[in-house]
Amino acid sequence: MQKKLMAVAVAGMLGAPAVALAQSSTVQIYGTLYMEYSRIDQGGPRQDVDILQTPGSNIGFKGEEKLGGGLSAWFQCESTADIRGQEQDGWCSRNSALGLKGGFGNVFFGNWDTPFKRTISPTNVGGNDTGVWGTANLLTAGSTTFNGAASRGAFKRRQNNTINYDSPNFAGFQVMLATMSLNHVTAVTGGTNSKPRLWSIGAQYSAGPLYVSAGYEKHNEFGGIGAAREADDKGWHVGAAYTWGPVRVGGQFTQQKFEHSTTAGGESKVKAWHVGVDWNIAGPHGLRAAYTQADDVKGPAGAPAIAGSQSQVRPSPGGNTGAKMYQIRYVYNFSKRTEFTFGYVKLDNEDAAAYNILGVSGATAGSNPDAWGMGLRHTF
Repeated sequence: MQKKLMAVAVAGMLGAPAVALAQSSTVQIYGTLYMEYSRIDQGGPRQDVDILQTPGSNIGFKGEEKLGGGLSAWFQCESTADIRGQEQDGWCSRNSALGLKGGFGNVFFGNWDTPFKRTISPTNVGGNDTGVWGTANLLTAGSTTFNGAASRGAFKRRQNNTINYDSPNFAGFQVMLATMSLNHVTAVTGGTNSKPRLWSIGAQYSAGPLYVSAGYEKHNEFGGIGAAREADDKGWHVGAAYTWGPVRVGGQFTQQKFEHSTTAGGESKVKAWHVGVDWNIAGPHGLRAAYTQADDVKGPAGAPAIAGSQSQVRPSPGGNTGAKMYQIRYVYNFSKRTEFTFGYVKLDNEDAAAYNILGVSGATAGSNPDAWGMGLRHTF
């Protein structure tokens, strides 16, 4: 009865005949609301600041229709749910698509996490993607939604205008493929880097307590339209996670390369890695801890820095361009759907690095920002 009433309500909002939809549709409403409060000592002129963030908060509508012969049509429209009232990104701003699935797998089109992102995220044990506990600053130079070749340094991408294929699940093994259309360059008349396109592949194996994944992504002609030469970027990762009783441990390693679009050419390369633990100590009490590191950027002297997203920048090649991040959190589960966390994070930049704790920009080279924070998460 409750599901039928929900379908009627959704039908009313969408202007569809409510009774007919309640009888035939599988439309569901879902979401996550997360509020994070932290006090960050960023160093430099800004010093201490306190901020509210809602990383990963969403509300979505999804549905599926059985077409016969094992074939189904499905849709999803997921939007940002910023209960602070700050970021109002509009409808379908997060993972949203229309597709067909069956024995052949799943083909879908829309705004979606790339296979690289979908296979690296599950091994980020002990950390979050973004927010004060986010590890995407060091591992992939940021993580958000991108149109076209924006923020070339970022490899954890939710990409607009994607064409996707997920294979069937073969006893725990699955492969995912994605590319993007060229909507973002329809007005470009030619020249170097005039047709930037993303290609992404991911593979994962999940069986019992073990999860293993790998991903590869290539950014063709991401070096800037009209630059001196074409420039491609490449990234890959491997990782694993294992659950042993109340303890889940995991880790990942990633490397990204950026070709320079100047006449001098060459490429920059950076390696990064992460290890973490999620321990359900007893009853509702738990502990999360993680260590994340970005190594020095390698490449030709004088090569430019590569900008990512959320004020993250891969430094120019050279020594002392790495950074390390430490974090630990206490976790209290009020229920299966409501969680409270409290903890500490510290980011140590080497002398020529200026990575930020996610949420606050303006770190200076060699700064060591740290933060205390708490978060409340509810899923429905």
